[in-house]
Parts: sequence; C-alpha cells; structure tokens
Amino acid sequence: MVGDYKIERGISTPFPPGDTRFSMVRTTQFTRDPLTLLLKAYDKYGPVFTQRVFHQNIVFVLGPEANHHLLVSNAANYEWRTGHYGDLMPLLGDGMLAIDGAFHRLSRKAMLPMFHKERIHQSIILMNEEVDKALDQWHDGQELDLYHWTRELALRIAMRALFGLDPDAAKHRHGINPADEFENALAFWSKDYIFQVLRGPGSPWRRMRTAAKRLDSVIYAEINRRRAAGDLGDDLLGLLLATTQDDDGKLLLTDRNIRDEVMTLLFAGHDTTTSTVAFLFYELSRHPSLADQPDFDLDAALEETLRLYPPAWIGPRRSIEEATVAGVKIPARVPVEYSSWVSHHLPDVWEDPFTFDPNRFTPTNRDKIPKGAYVPFGGGSRTCIGMRFGQAEIHVIASKILSRFRLEVQPGYALTVRQMPTIGPRDGLPVTVRTAQQPAAGIGGDGLSDPIAA
Repeated sequence: MVGDYKIERGISTPFPPGDTRFSMVRTTQFTRDPLTLLLKAYDKYGPVFTQRVFHQNIVFVLGPEANHHLLVSNAANYEWRTGHYGDLMPLLGDGMLAIDGAFHRLSRKAMLPMFHKERIHQSIILMNEEVDKALDQWHDGQELDLYHWTRELALRIAMRALFGLDPDAAKHRHGINPADEFENALAFWSKDYIFQVLRGPGSPWRRMRTAAKRLDSVIYAEINRRRAAGDLGDDLLGLLLATTQDDDGKLLLTDRNIRDEVMTLLFAGHDTTTSTVAFLFYELSRHPSLADQPDFDLDAALEETLRLYPPAWIGPRRSIEEATVAGVKIPARVPVEYSSWVSHHLPDVWEDPFTFDPNRFTPTNRDKIPKGAYVPFGGGSRTCIGMRFGQAEIHVIASKILSRFRLEVQPGYALTVRQMPTIGPRDGLPVTVRTAQQPAAGIGGDGLSDPIAA
C-alpha cells in the first residue's frame, strides 16, 4: 500500500477522468457488484476512466478498441506481475498468470506441446471416462449442486490429463481431498477486502496458506516420485520436468517453478470449466426448449455463455510507460485493468447485452462482432494457453449431460455472481435431474457432436 501511494504521488500525467476520491461504499461495491459499478462509470466517462478502489486509483479500459490496445497492439507496455494478479501469488506463486518477459516465454514454450490438437484429442478419451463415471451416479429426480459437482469433476480431469495424478490415490496416500483444498484456498478471494488483509490464526489468509501447503505436499511428492523412478512422464508435468536444464546444463525451471505452474494450471483448468458449465445450464434451464430445437448449436450456446459470464472476468496490468488509449492519456506505473465481463455487456457494442442469445455466434453473425469486443480468453501473446483444452472439456461435459438428462434449477433459486479471482455462482447451482426423452438436437447418443474444433 505504501509503494502504491508513493507511485501515485509521483506521477506527472493526470489520471483519466473518474471517481478518484476515497469511498468505502465504492470499494465495497467493487468487491460485490463490479459489473454494475463499471458499466455506470463507462456510461458517464467513456471507455477509459479512473476509479479509486480502497487505497489507490485504478485505470479501467473497456470496449473493443481498448481491449485490442491492451491485449495486442501495445501489450508490451503493460506488466502482469506488478498488476493485481500479484494478489494470487500466495497461492499460485510464479506461474503463468504472474510472470512476464523471457521467463514467461520459456514456461509457455515448455507447455505448448501439451495443448496441440493431437494431444487434446488424446485427453478427450480420459475426459469421456471421467464424465461417464460421474454421470452414472445420476438418476431421475436427484437433487444436486451442479457447480460443486463440476468442480470436483474438472479437478479430477485436470489432475489426470495434465499431471498424471490420481485424485483417489491422493486421498488415500496423503489424506486430503484436492478438490476440497482448492475450495478452501480459493475461498480467500471471495471475502471482502477488509478480511483479506487479516493475517492471524483463523483468518482467511491462514486458511488459504494451510490449504496451499496441503496441495504442495501432493505436487512435490509426485515430482520426487518421477525423478526417483527415472520416468518423467508423457504429460504436462513431464514436459516441465524435462525443461529444468538447457543444453549447457543451466538451470531453467526449479522444482518451485514447476510447482507454481502446476498450481496455476490446476486453478485455471478446473475453476473456469466449473463456472462455465454451471452458467450454461443455468441459462438452458431458463430456456427449457432451446436444447430440443432442431437448430440447437451447443458451441454457439457455450460461446454465448462465455460472453455473459467470462470466468477470467478482469485482466489486471500495470503500465510501464505513459500511453494513449482511445484518445485518453494513461500515466506510467499505474494499475490498468480491462474487463471482459464489462466489455461483453456494453450496450453500444452488443444488442440486448444481458439477454442469452446463442444466435450471436452462428457462423454468419460471428463475423459481425467487432475485433476486440469478445475476449473471454484474453488475447495476443497472453491468450489462455489452455483455451482449447478447456473448450474441449466443457464441450464433453455439456454434451454428455444433454445426451442423457435435462436439468431444472430448483424453485426459489436466484443467481448471484461472486467474483475474485474468477466469477461463479455465489451460492452454487442447485438443480433437479430429469431423464431426457432423447439427446439434445445435434448431439449423438454418445453425447458428442464435435468434441473439439481446434
């Protein structure tokens, strides 16, 4: 906080127009309902504006032109590590979300082979196995929380497909449930800011750190096991282990670096899938005839879900040099953030932006979307490395469910969205399972129409 204050006091370029005086009411609203707050500020100030959140001014850049500037054309002028993604480092460490420059390029290069189309097709076999096993436990009339059900399923898939870790063995060998520990760790960021700064016994911080240490024990044990066996493995963890030294024997990735990448990708891989599946079936339950229409397009429905509810809802950066965005000057060394969630709801970009309408993403209509308007996975060189894997996983889960069941959101349920670090249904998604009379349109009996179009 002291460092942020010194930087703010030392800048010579004025902040863009906005609300720059301290307000606890604004800070609380940003924590609980940032979409409404930022849409109102956009309407008042335009695509580039300032909002003071707790102790510092943050520059927000919204809309197609601003997104393209930050993500593509001037991406090199904005750092990740010194942005607010640094708040995730106590759990994720120096993973892909919090590193820049040469180290980021090295880490990304090491992992890219795992996300080639052929490797993802191999992972789909495992995805089908896990989803079938989970769905075989469902029956007509069953009540369950789809959000938490998907959370455990997605973590199982990520652990097995990416890192060769058996979740059941982890429970037996280490005495912990990795899905529960992730839940405990991520709960820290759902707390109001005032509680996040506490550090004593019983605080959210302490519970997050305890959960992280338990997850560490599983990851480090697998690293040590593979090295002792002399078999690094043919998965993402194996690729990382094989990148520890260059041709001259120079150390590239330490065990700590590998741990950080594993933790980051487990977080990104299961949390984003979970929220997208939950929000998709929330919307389908509100449009119960949609999945049975002859022209139902699951891919379009998924893209529309990602428009309304992009999991990585905000992209925090810090400017390096002074810049100009949409005609507005931004000072150097200040927090600059884009928000896919807000950009996807701008009324001057999207018609009826709060309406769930998969037709926006039919082949004809998709070409009409302005460049930079739709950014659920970021853009440019920092586009989510696991995007294709995540799309395939979500498609398998959703199509398998729709081939056998329909889900009804339980009466009285009112969706509220929680954010930090990703968005999701604050109170889960309680549903009642109904056996489908036939698979959804365009989906075969095996639940797959096109498992991946990468």
